Amino acid sequence: MFKQKYIQIITILGLVLIFLLQCIWLCNTYLFVKEEVKKECTDLFNQVLYKEANIVSKNVPEGTVIGGGTPNDSISIITYIYDGISKLGYQYSLSEIDSQTHLYLNKKNIKSEFVVCILDSCKILQKSKMITIPQIGIVKTEIIPLKIDNSIGMQLVLTNPYWNIFNKMWIIYITTIIITALTIICITYQIKYIFKLNKISQIREDFSYAMVHDMKTPLSSILSALNFLQGGRLDNKPEMKEKFFNIAKDEADHLLTLTNKILTISKLENNKLEMNCEIVMLESLLVKLSEKFKAKSPKPVTFKFDLKAESIYADAEYIEEVFCNMIDNSIKYSKDSVDIKISSSENSKYSIIKIFDNGLGMNDDDQLKIFNKYERAYAGRRKKMHAAGFGLGLNFVQQVIEAHKGKIIVNSVEGEFTEFIIYLPLILKEL
Repeated sequence: MFKQKYIQIITILGLVLIFLLQCIWLCNTYLFVKEEVKKECTDLFNQVLYKEANIVSKNVPEGTVIGGGTPNDSISIITYIYDGISKLGYQYSLSEIDSQTHLYLNKKNIKSEFVVCILDSCKILQKSKMITIPQIGIVKTEIIPLKIDNSIGMQLVLTNPYWNIFNKMWIIYITTIIITALTIICITYQIKYIFKLNKISQIREDFSYAMVHDMKTPLSSILSALNFLQGGRLDNKPEMKEKFFNIAKDEADHLLTLTNKILTISKLENNKLEMNCEIVMLESLLVKLSEKFKAKSPKPVTFKFDLKAESIYADAEYIEEVFCNMIDNSIKYSKDSVDIKISSSENSKYSIIKIFDNGLGMNDDDQLKIFNKYERAYAGRRKKMHAAGFGLGLNFVQQVIEAHKGKIIVNSVEGEFTEFIIYLPLILKEL
């Protein structure tokens, strides 16, 4: 439990860190692209102002010197031109600059509302359009001075440049979303895989313990019986000798049954086992099994039959093993005594067999897992029970019933009862 919590905390922190890194990367990319758009618009706006300056200069008498000075890093040629035509009394057209800016933006495929501003320091003196400029999310070009003393300048402002920025970043956005989604999926899968491995490891440990514990008893009985028989002490006691022979035989049969059950389950899971179905009479089969379990059960057992359907269509050998497992479970997981009721009926498609007992019952969680392989060992450990078995019985039952093209369900209330309901098709043409 501690390890699982540790893994969950590390995983959550890792996912949060990945998300934060992705956000930082996207923010930095956004700022970089925004700066690129700003530079592009600044160059474009310089071209517009230069074109407007040329238009205004055509009105100046030939031979007139406009401005003067050498362009440098602090003062551009556009500043000298606009400063010169201003001193000569000529005025540029803000509306024409706005119009030309619109054309140039379209040529560059920059789709955004904009406004051209004339500024005195940082204060807006005039705008080409009567629109409100948002406080955030805008792109402003560099201020281009219109006077040498930098007292007046002109600036282009894009009021909604989001589409242009997204258009340059859409591949990055999609890639980021895909990478993030794949990372989350992979980490989630790895966590589930780790938890599954932990559960398998726990089941294996429980199964190994149960197998060693439950095989030890019959092996010990077989060895004890063989020692008595080998020693010759029972040669003059034929009844005792026969008894010990039967003990050894029964315990060996028990071990062989468990081994065969494991092999049968493996074959069923790989679809390598065929069912040889025939008509099986229920009453004779169930009476035989009831007598067998009454004789060997360490606690009082009573059976009650209500067989409205007299026969079923199934593999006689495997269906008998199914009923043996069901009855054996009813006796194992019961109180000091157990009442077992077995009924049968039919509908248009199925033979229905119900096996009811007044045993310990199961909670909802156990009912969801009880047909899993080796699950009894885990359930038994939780209940602090020591019933013999490897947790293969009900998995074997389910596999056999499904091999008959049937189904099995369980109804139970913990501490009160358990009822298994088996549905077997009336006629199976193919198995």
